[in-house]
Amino acid sequence: MMKLTESTVATKDDLDYNLFQKHVKEKTGIDLTSYRRPQMERRLRALAEQYGASNLFSYSKLLDRSPEMMEVLLKRITINVSECFRNLDKFEELKREILPALLAKWRRISIWSAGCSYGAEAYSLAILLRELGTDRVRARILATDIDQEMLERCRQGLFSEADMKNVDAVRRRQFFTVSEDSYRANDDLRQFVELRYHDLLKDNFDHGFQLILCRNVVIYFTDDAKINLYRRFFNSLEPGGILLTGGTEQIRDARKIGFESISPFFYRKPTLRIREEA
Repeated sequence: MMKLTESTVATKDDLDYNLFQKHVKEKTGIDLTSYRRPQMERRLRALAEQYGASNLFSYSKLLDRSPEMMEVLLKRITINVSECFRNLDKFEELKREILPALLAKWRRISIWSAGCSYGAEAYSLAILLRELGTDRVRARILATDIDQEMLERCRQGLFSEADMKNVDAVRRRQFFTVSEDSYRANDDLRQFVELRYHDLLKDNFDHGFQLILCRNVVIYFTDDAKINLYRRFFNSLEPGGILLTGGTEQIRDARKIGFESISPFFYRKPTLRIREEA
């Protein structure tokens, strides 16, 4: 009888994981090959064990028979941890410097909250725009996510007390109403936000944005997937437009992509310069 070696076990694990990746992509369209394997595999095998599956192949069979289980899987793959004005200092910088500069340069600005989850970031941006005296004629916010349930929650504009910890009393009174145990964003904010399903790893990108925020979304992506994503963001920005990333998502080789680093985690697409004729 052949003795299993570490390499044999690793090969079996590789096959198990690769088959599961293929199965998930066929069923949901989500490409797990763009996610870092160690972190994602730990999550998936923990889920499989939770449901009594001895391996990912067995888990995939359970998923086929249970839509509820599939929903749990999708929530585990897509990270929906957020809060209004998360990393408050960055929103203060947006209000103090970035947004006024963009509004001074363009008659109307388009902002993309990529991987918006349940909308805390998008509504925080809407608050800043209102405080700067901007209305929907001068600005629009596109909020996109891969999770349809989160998009529906975003549409409702509902936030818990925990989501609101960085929202002061003045902003609460001005922009929210209390709805049972939740805070509901007023229509004045909700009219700024346009919602759309979007998969950052496979769907086409719109163009013509002055500001893109993609924060705490790509931390589990592979390095190749990240670089490809940032290149696509670069192409989606107008010259002079800004990309804001998360606090653990500093862009490696930002200059090779074409970005100028203007502040920690803020990257600008340079303005095109016309060469003077001799």
